[in-house]
Amino acid sequence: MAAFIAKQMVGKQLGSVKGALGDKEDKEDKKDGTDEEDDEIAEAKREAEEKRKEKYRKMEEERETLRQSIRDKYGIKKKVPQDPLQDPGLEGRLGRKKKTPEELAAEASMDTEDTSAQNSVFPKTLDDLTTKVTDLPGKMIGAVSGATGRCSLQ
Repeated sequence: MAAFIAKQMVGKQLGSVKGALGDKEDKEDKKDGTDEEDDEIAEAKREAEEKRKEKYRKMEEERETLRQSIRDKYGIKKKVPQDPLQDPGLEGRLGRKKKTPEELAAEASMDTEDTSAQNSVFPKTLDDLTTKVTDLPGKMIGAVSGATGRCSLQ
């Protein structure tokens, strides 16, 4: 604990001595010049990146010409990619493709038709319910007699 207090006391005194020597002014002068240097450095980095890209583009062109000569020599057909221009966002995706607005609208219309068909099974009024209940035994007898006519015992 005493060592910590001693360091604090001596450190503050050393800090005032360092400030008197002019170290802070030198740092400020360096900061003013760094803006110009930063612009130059950024420009140099951008140019280096462009040169690198150009280098690899040329290398890929050379490789492609070599590949094409090999394809021509051995009669191999080039693989055709599966429409990357049509769906550029699908490259590297694991799931299925996204549905278009037309497909979504078609699904929504089919869903509404399905719900209306399901609702038509259930009568809306009590009179419709009673008529369906009274017709049900006749339909059952007709279905059973039709099934027994088609079945034969062996």
